[in-house]
Amino acid sequence: MNFTKILFPLYQRLIFLFEPEKAHYLSLTIAETLYKSWLKKILKSKIKECPTHSMGIKFKNPIGLAAGFDKNGDYLNFITSIGFGFIELGTVTPKAQYGNNKPRVFRIAGEKAIINHLGFNNHGVDYLKEKLKNFDREIPIGINISKNVTTPIEKAYQDYEYCMRKVYSMADYITLNVSSPNTKDLRSLQLDENINTLLKSIKKLHDNLNKVYKKHIPLVIKISPDLTTQQLESLCKTLLIYEIDGVIATNTTIDKKILKDGRYQSYQGGVSGEPITTKSNEKIKQLKELLNEKVEIIGVGGIHSPESACEKFLCGASLIQMYTGLVYSGTRLINDIADELIKKTI
Repeated sequence: MNFTKILFPLYQRLIFLFEPEKAHYLSLTIAETLYKSWLKKILKSKIKECPTHSMGIKFKNPIGLAAGFDKNGDYLNFITSIGFGFIELGTVTPKAQYGNNKPRVFRIAGEKAIINHLGFNNHGVDYLKEKLKNFDREIPIGINISKNVTTPIEKAYQDYEYCMRKVYSMADYITLNVSSPNTKDLRSLQLDENINTLLKSIKKLHDNLNKVYKKHIPLVIKISPDLTTQQLESLCKTLLIYEIDGVIATNTTIDKKILKDGRYQSYQGGVSGEPITTKSNEKIKQLKELLNEKVEIIGVGGIHSPESACEKFLCGASLIQMYTGLVYSGTRLINDIADELIKKTI
């Protein structure tokens, strides 16, 4: 802990000299190299336990890593050794794809925010499956899936089905990403007949896979913070009909007005980090009321301190995830949050 508190600001100053996407992969490559070596025993953080039971899964603590941090399972030794109670990999698609043109990640350090316009850049679901095949996990691993950019919306269900078949046997839960703002028309899958068509198809396959593997893998959906109240109400009715296990609230927002710095108003992509906190919390509160505690809520968006993490639980979340908070606060944030949660349960 003292090591991270003293050295992280220096390390951050150095790594911030690189453009954001390069800095991300450089940091993770260095970390994974260290955690795959004999140094892992020294560097590994003991998971601070604050036991949580959600979606039929036992978690040592309710603090998770959000999807997008490690899309392809390339950094498993590192991300499973820094105190998280669970992690979520992906988003992966059936086929590998490059994503949107670079530059596509923008750091807004003054507001502890990031804009990303990545577009599901990943090596494909088979690559992730291979990475997980022989990995000895100590914590639950969720897998986030979606469609390829070249797949028409009306055939999107086929991509989700393909990915689900591939990862079902090795996922502790599966997330349907229908809310990224960086793939054309993807967010329309949250609405009306589109979500009904998708979930009808997915649930049929899900039930069949339950029987084949003789185990229920929870099904989760990740939603946008930009849904209107009417859209959210309609979506929640559909989620209850199809008995979805969990909702992740929320993905990034396309509302740049939440940023104080006006230079970024025309940038493409979704905003994450501190500025999205209120939007995310509002959606969690609405979900709690609309779902009547029949669907678990995973809160994500704007977690930057123990206090902001606790606020997610007060709003109605049973689990939380973070990503941008790690960029600005480092891995010590995980233990700081765990300490606060343990303190509140004593």
